[in-house]
Amino acid sequence: MTISSHPAVDRVEAALRASGVVGEVRWLDAATPTAADAAAALGVEVGAIANSLVFTLDGEPVLVMTSGRHRVDTAWLGAQLGGSLERASAATVKAATGQVIGGVAPLGHPAPLRTFVDTALADYPQLWAAAGHAHTIFPLSYAELVRVTSGAETAVEPPL
Repeated sequence: MTISSHPAVDRVEAALRASGVVGEVRWLDAATPTAADAAAALGVEVGAIANSLVFTLDGEPVLVMTSGRHRVDTAWLGAQLGGSLERASAATVKAATGQVIGGVAPLGHPAPLRTFVDTALADYPQLWAAAGHAHTIFPLSYAELVRVTSGAETAVEPPL
């Protein structure tokens, strides 16, 4: 990969340093816009990929950090949160995060987003999240993810 810098990635790296996360951003040769792509590139279980998904909750952007092994049940999670949860448009994602779909990081946004962290991510000792660009990824622990996002720990789909 010839790119080694990007404004959105630079903001994520600065936020990581400021928050004390020691994991380094890695630039990958190919884009990894899905959890399956990222897991294959890293040789890890898809569940260890922390997807940063932007939704709107009653019209306000929120970030849902979900395990790559899950799909967010928007009707169920919206009901758990007491509102209507809908997938955000690409324009809303960009405005809320300063990043584009496929590379949205859990931090480095223009302003903090209300965040919900999938409790299934706690099953993995090391997580991987996008770093502001579809060719970037960085490692962190579940505890670090909750801390840096000030995220509320929650299931994202109903129990079996």
